Amino acid sequence: MLDDFLFYVQYGINHVLDINGYDHVLFLLVLTVAYIFKDWKRVLILVSLFTLGHTISLILAAYDVVKINGALVELLIPITIFVMAVYNIFTAGKTIQKGVGLLFFSALFFGVIHGLGFAREFHLLIGGSSAKLLPLLEFALGIEAAQIIIVFVVLFFSYIMQTVFRFSKRDWILVISSVVIGLVIPMIMGNELIS
Repeated sequence: MLDDFLFYVQYGINHVLDINGYDHVLFLLVLTVAYIFKDWKRVLILVSLFTLGHTISLILAAYDVVKINGALVELLIPITIFVMAVYNIFTAGKTIQKGVGLLFFSALFFGVIHGLGFAREFHLLIGGSSAKLLPLLEFALGIEAAQIIIVFVVLFFSYIMQTVFRFSKRDWILVISSVVIGLVIPMIMGNELIS
């Protein structure tokens, strides 16, 4: 039982930290680059909503509630990253609003899309097992742990760049978001539905 728990948690961690699947990291980067350490509660909520959306889509796929075209999902994932990066560019330097709003909904909704991108592989992993929910929750725990690590690294680098190297917060957000846009445009244009 403990071996299964550790396997699925580790699988979730590896899913996020896989260098070949860096789209997850890029999304987390643009989701959190506008924040600093004192905003940790808001960042944790955003990341947890993303994990919740990811988990919801995995559950729906595991129980055959939804089926979606893989090429479409592979197109939508970099589009979500692009949208968040563009949002950052238009809001860089502006005061972050404290209420629940578009950003929280976007984190949840985009989490659903990202989860659908992994649903087929996860479905194959758990196969015809009747016990699907527990492995899904263990996997989600691994995802959340890895995301918290990534977010900490993003916040740390943001702190260093803004305090040691004296980047303004606005410039830091603009640079990172622009670099991410440059990385995801080829992902979008290379999708089989586009090319």
